[in-house]
Amino acid sequence: MAIRLSAHMTVMQNAAQRAAKRLLRDFNEVEQLQVSVKGPGDFVSQADLRAEQSLREDLTKARPGYAFLMEESGASGSDDWAWRWVVDPLDGTSNFLHGIPHWAISIGLEKRLPDGGSEVVAAVVYAPAADEMFWAEKGAGAFLNEHRMRVSARRDVREALFATGIPFAAVSARNRLAFARTLGTLMPQVAGIRRMGAAALDLCWTAAGRYDGYWEFGIKPWDINAGTLLVREAGGYVTDPQGNDPRTSLDVVAANPHLHSFLRDAAADGIAAAAGRAG
Repeated sequence: MAIRLSAHMTVMQNAAQRAAKRLLRDFNEVEQLQVSVKGPGDFVSQADLRAEQSLREDLTKARPGYAFLMEESGASGSDDWAWRWVVDPLDGTSNFLHGIPHWAISIGLEKRLPDGGSEVVAAVVYAPAADEMFWAEKGAGAFLNEHRMRVSARRDVREALFATGIPFAAVSARNRLAFARTLGTLMPQVAGIRRMGAAALDLCWTAAGRYDGYWEFGIKPWDINAGTLLVREAGGYVTDPQGNDPRTSLDVVAANPHLHSFLRDAAADGIAAAAGRAG
């Protein structure tokens, strides 16, 4: 029996699927795209911009008063927003532009809290090339298409497979050093480390139990907004290396409950070592 979606989730999935249709057409003709360079390893294409416009139109039509934080166009709407969409129209742009079918649309929905903070209450990450829809709402669990997701149950670090993002030229020296130290600590102890090039999907794959954990330093808010809720609703933990909200520091550590503290400690040691080198 098909799962009955809430009004918010229906809006989010429909918007993602409509934007995905054009992205798939562009992906099949990627060599014809006009690409401008924002910085080393960080590209923006016509595909990003068209997908973002499609998502903005559909989400605004469905919920006219909601604010936005989007990768290409930034923040818009009221500063005193009660609800906000956080959108990455094409996570994994470099994969997309190289013809690698590992990229996604990410939509998170934030609700303002009485103390002035916010929480992510709904999330959609859609991988069109694989037709995999990852979605979750706070308190209702996490799903891949119509199947419930759970994080892995592995406890032995020697059997663990972790994901990460390898820093490129535009990444700060602090984050490059912290990554190198963390990688050096983990490599001799774990079964493997993967770098697939799409942070939103790294979090989704952690939620689905394909990875046992994921870490990255200096991530963007739209890359992790939806994915953090997916991991938590699948039974995992998501913090920064100090145990705080990764949406604030933009350093993220996600894992199943058995391995989160191990991965968090390794990431925290990496940051401390980088700070010592910088000093």
